Amino acid sequence: VWASNLFEKQQLFYGHGTDNAWDEAVLLVLFVFELPGDADRSILSKILEPHDKQVLIELAERRAFERIPVPYLTNEAWFAGERYYVNSDVIIPRSPLAELIGDHFQPWIASMQPKNILDLCTGSGCLAIYTAKQFPDAKVDAVDICSTVIAVAQSNVALHKCENRVHIVQSDLFNSLQGKKYDIIISNPPYVATYEMEELPHEYLHEPHLALHSGIDGLDITRRILQEAPNYLTDNGLLIVEVGNSWVTLDQTMAHLPFTWLDFANGGEGVFLLTAEELKRYGSG
Repeated sequence: VWASNLFEKQQLFYGHGTDNAWDEAVLLVLFVFELPGDADRSILSKILEPHDKQVLIELAERRAFERIPVPYLTNEAWFAGERYYVNSDVIIPRSPLAELIGDHFQPWIASMQPKNILDLCTGSGCLAIYTAKQFPDAKVDAVDICSTVIAVAQSNVALHKCENRVHIVQSDLFNSLQGKKYDIIISNPPYVATYEMEELPHEYLHEPHLALHSGIDGLDITRRILQEAPNYLTDNGLLIVEVGNSWVTLDQTMAHLPFTWLDFANGGEGVFLLTAEELKRYGSG
């Protein structure tokens, strides 16, 4: 209760796994007790040992006064119900793409059983790992440009025991993937516009700039993906990309492309789908 009240008093911004002060405080308590995210909340009535109490106080004060997101304080984030290692080199996992992956990309892939899947801008590796678990017969390549990000993704692949099916590749988008073809390409790339960067809550500024900002209108990386993706998709392949609030600009500036904008039962917007045929027919330049 003390931590929750402190967070409310400081008017913190939530959006890295919680949407309120109480749940944020619960995450810290669970971390101190070394309990999973789905632990019975009866543990909140337990008495903290002096050392644990001091750890909780220090963490809560850093969250409140330095505005550091909880996952960076605990080095763990929960995605699709599972734990991932994170640090300030990677964006904190959160994406409506989890729902789409959990639904096996239905109804978009129909009876197709994807054999090769690509996750561009993989960050922590959560999307690639979750996809590999949902499609045990598929091989998943997970790409990122930054070596420190690659290290985090590799640690999560090991944590989830997916070494045989998730291949981590350091690459500037498709540059190191010459000759490869994928049935599905997914991406949660940087998509924050310059003016939006200036308006972000302080919590988000703890995340790596490289994982957020993508040019004046937020679409520099997305345009590259659209231009190059047709060369890496199979004939019946799908491209699925999250662009967040930049979706309106993308829809307007690339109106020649027949974007399918996806809806999500659990919330989220700004995710488009294009087939390989649509990309080739209408062009992506």
